[in-house]
Amino acid sequence: MTHPYLREPEYLTELKDGTVKQLNPFTGTQVWTVAGRGNRPLGIQLPDPVPLDPAMHGRYCAFCEDRYLETPPEKSRVLRHPDGGWETRYRTPAEELRHTTAEFRRIPNLFEILSYDYWHANYGYELPARIRERKEAYLASEAGRTHVLAVVRSKLRAGGRTDAEIDALGEEGQVAAASGFFGGGHDVIVARRHFVDGATDNTQLASSGTLTPDEHATFIGFTVESAKGLFDLNRYARYVTVFQNWLRPAGASFDHLHKQLVAIDERGTQNELAIARLRANPNTYNEDGVNYAAYKNLVIAENDAAVAFAGFGHRYPTIEIYSKSEACDPWRHTPEELRGMSDMIHALHAATGVDVPCNEEWHYRPIDVDLPMPWRVMLKWRVSTLAGFEGATKIYLNTIDPYALRDRVVPNLYRLRDERRIAPLAIATEAACRPNCLRYTRNR
Repeated sequence: MTHPYLREPEYLTELKDGTVKQLNPFTGTQVWTVAGRGNRPLGIQLPDPVPLDPAMHGRYCAFCEDRYLETPPEKSRVLRHPDGGWETRYRTPAEELRHTTAEFRRIPNLFEILSYDYWHANYGYELPARIRERKEAYLASEAGRTHVLAVVRSKLRAGGRTDAEIDALGEEGQVAAASGFFGGGHDVIVARRHFVDGATDNTQLASSGTLTPDEHATFIGFTVESAKGLFDLNRYARYVTVFQNWLRPAGASFDHLHKQLVAIDERGTQNELAIARLRANPNTYNEDGVNYAAYKNLVIAENDAAVAFAGFGHRYPTIEIYSKSEACDPWRHTPEELRGMSDMIHALHAATGVDVPCNEEWHYRPIDVDLPMPWRVMLKWRVSTLAGFEGATKIYLNTIDPYALRDRVVPNLYRLRDERRIAPLAIATEAACRPNCLRYTRNR
């Protein structure tokens, strides 16, 4: 018989030789940081500085501002007004793409993970009337039709089609292949800068951490709005996964700041595991997440809306950022809560540094789940390569344990705060972080 007061296993165990063993409470992932290996450098190889060619400004990659016509027709863009305000514009015609410079653009991914054809063939999904009207209006102009046909040809060529095979489709056949450009479920949120303003060499990339807090808040708000938009567009979507791959070792096609949103028809294994645990203990994210991290002195920073700590049981060094809001859906956060989450995410990106490849992963309650589940954002440093040991044992070797991760990040946060490059926040021991600081359980 199981003892009624049997505790959960320790998620962090420090052995006498210095080895740290970790267990992720939500996924069951086992991670070891072996003594000696934890002192290894991050292993990041920086490129040799090469002066930037002024003639290439705005044209470094397909996401840059002078190459708008190389990506599918944008769905919306965010503009900055001279007075510092922000405006979101929708359905910009091809003729007007260069009339303004977008700080952020929402464009369809040219190579979708789940294509329009996937939803159409498997669910009978058709373009909603308003999307069909936009497609027709865009194609009705000569500039719009030329733009769409050029991008379709580029996509088909990348898929192995020859020019002769593409020509054989005819113009209407090529246009038919563009439905995903208007009503697809895989979008990209692209920031304006490739390099920081005033950059002189190729090492000065513009990352999340190089944005101002206001710019980053606009980036996050635009992404949240776009995620909600994908749910509104497709009633068959059960989840919209949101992520950011920074630098090629983290999976980025371009070293240009962007987030991706993908509508999928499943919740995903990670969510299913979390839901099962949540049904058994509705307070699990407090007890096994933030509370446990606080008891282990792993809290990195806190503000009124969010708390960040060095995560445990991850394949890569991971900073976990939890929203304290009662609202489980990011789009139901108040403006103050959304800004607080953005400020925390921004600060941790800035403290991580532009040279560290990392993934930003969003986790939140799937739309068809009624259990309380807080919005969490994971920043995963892609500084190691999985090898045979991990494949054979499913025990992952992480060269930076949670304590070392905390100790790398905290001094950077103090410096950035002193330089006023991040929003005010309480750092490490300054953080109040009381037990059960997450309020999501009230949203039942």
